[in-house]
Amino acid sequence: MNSSDTTTSNDNIGFVVFISIVATIGGFLFGFDSGVINGTVDGLQKAFNSASAGTGFNVSSMLLGCAVGAFFAGRFADKYGRRTLLIVAAVLFIVSAWGSGIATSSFEFVIYRVLGGLAVGAASVMAPAYISEVSPARYRGMLTSIQQIAIISGLFAAFLSNYLLAGEAAGSTNTLWMNYEAWRWMFWIELVPAFLFFFMLWFIPESPRFLVSSGATDKATQVLTKLQGSEAATLKLAEIKQSLASDHQPRLSDLKEKATGKVRPIVWVGIGLAAFQQLVGINVVFYYGAVLWQAVGFSESDALLINVLSGAISIAACVITLLVIDKIGRKPLLKWGSVGMAITLSVMVIAFLNASQSPDGKLVLGDWGTTALVAANMYVFFFNLSWGPVMWVMLGEMFPNQIRGSGLAVSGLVQWGSNFVITITFPMLLAGIGLAGAYGFYALFALLSVFFVVKLVNETKGKELEHMEG
Repeated sequence: MNSSDTTTSNDNIGFVVFISIVATIGGFLFGFDSGVINGTVDGLQKAFNSASAGTGFNVSSMLLGCAVGAFFAGRFADKYGRRTLLIVAAVLFIVSAWGSGIATSSFEFVIYRVLGGLAVGAASVMAPAYISEVSPARYRGMLTSIQQIAIISGLFAAFLSNYLLAGEAAGSTNTLWMNYEAWRWMFWIELVPAFLFFFMLWFIPESPRFLVSSGATDKATQVLTKLQGSEAATLKLAEIKQSLASDHQPRLSDLKEKATGKVRPIVWVGIGLAAFQQLVGINVVFYYGAVLWQAVGFSESDALLINVLSGAISIAACVITLLVIDKIGRKPLLKWGSVGMAITLSVMVIAFLNASQSPDGKLVLGDWGTTALVAANMYVFFFNLSWGPVMWVMLGEMFPNQIRGSGLAVSGLVQWGSNFVITITFPMLLAGIGLAGAYGFYALFALLSVFFVVKLVNETKGKELEHMEG
């Protein structure tokens, strides 16, 4: 263990925990903004008269902004700072939450959702990177895992508020308060945590690694002293300076090896982690959970309640990961999570294949209903025990200092691009090959991810960021 780690006092750790929690409010908003759409699909279809493909784009439009936000956040954060980008994201969350609820057309709605996507994309890569850069190595996995708990808590809060608001109005498309439909209020609820995020960000410091890379060594020393104590700060400052090899500011071309001109292997691993996290289909459950359970015969109210149950299970899984990730490591969690997802997705496929069809076109699971419900929630459990939090932990810590911003930019672009493809294609897959075919596709990628982890992913547990190798 590095000496700078051992000298971190309990008071310093308390401050690190505080600023980590503030940063993860962005994760909460990431989750809320992603999950709130789940309960508004019926309202969007009715308000904007959209068919399945149009609904798919309304739901997935945010993800276009996410991809762009994630890509440019890493680059802009290298230029303007991690905290600065989080403040910009907070402003965009506020604008998007208000605009999405007030929108009167699909075009207007998409514009506001894309703005929200920019915020989600920026927060998704900057919050874990920021936490990684202010945390001692022995606590880094646990503190960065808080990001995923925040994301899932945001999803849970969105699912719960959707359920309560729809119940209060007796349906998401019915008028609630001030002559506005319940689905619009589902978006406006997000304004509360968005304003909280904006104000709290002014109480946390800039990342010391960014300060060193931008030449603000005195400020970096002050921040490091507050984070780790004066003795540890001196040692850490020297390590950061050495690792940055700062003959130039970080740039995208650093992702290539100077000798060969080829993309560094670590970058391909980051791309693989980002893609597989989405190709296993998790956000189909998050974005279309209500649609899924209504498709197999549940009422809107019951479907929204099932989402709340899934959110609670997700939080429990993330808490377990938070407690064990710095003990057993990242790679074992990824591997066994993939195995669990492959099995549970396969069980869901079998259940859907054994379903009959009612006259109104819905699947009737019959005796397979309980099996499908349990398998779906176990799938959510395995994801949030592994790929949900661990991918973000690894992306925040696996890249060497010089390429962290650029590596996160490319990985974030791939993650949200994959998310967009999976999300926009689900309504079409549902109409074309049915639930069994769609979930069979996701099960295949869950199986492939097992081999990816075993062969290509290296453990990062306990390593200082300055000692990460490309």
